[in-house]
Parts: sequence; C-alpha cells; structure tokens
Amino acid sequence: MNKETTIAIPADPNDPEDRDVSVAALERANMGRFIRVLRYDLGLTQDEFAKIYGIPLANIRQYEIGRHMPPPAVRAYLKVIRAEPDVVRRVMAG
Repeated sequence: MNKETTIAIPADPNDPEDRDVSVAALERANMGRFIRVLRYDLGLTQDEFAKIYGIPLANIRQYEIGRHMPPPAVRAYLKVIRAEPDVVRRVMAG
C-alpha cells in the first residue's frame, strides 16, 4: 500500500475545489495536530517550544501544517515530551 496514493478521504464530487486526501496526508495532519495541542497544553508558542526542546522552529512549523512528517526519532521524542515535559525541559536546559 502506497500511503501517498491511497485515498483516506475522497473529494466531494459536488465541490469543484475539494481534493482527495491521501493516507499519508491524513497522518501528517494528525501529527501536526498532536504537536499543536501539545504546545497549547504547555502554554508555548512555536518559537518557545523550539528553543526549549531543541527542535528547529522551521521544522515545527512544517510539522504543524502537515507539510512534513517528523522522522521516527522526533516522533518518539515528542511522545517523551508529552509524558514528561518538565523532566525534558530540565534535561535540555542543563
């Protein structure tokens, strides 16, 4: 199965501006939402989140809009941040 060509949400045939959404695009969008909600829960801007947790700001922006999927190591790191944000913040500061 090719996630870029497999359709997760078909376009609305009654909407000429609507487009199909691939499985890969849906996964990127869900990851973007995960990161955005994580940031909001921590009360951080994109810039603050990037500086505190050592992820480049440009990458955060691309992930949040669903343009790119973070690599597996970054996805794992984000899960650690979600579970223990204060511990990670102290480690990164230290």
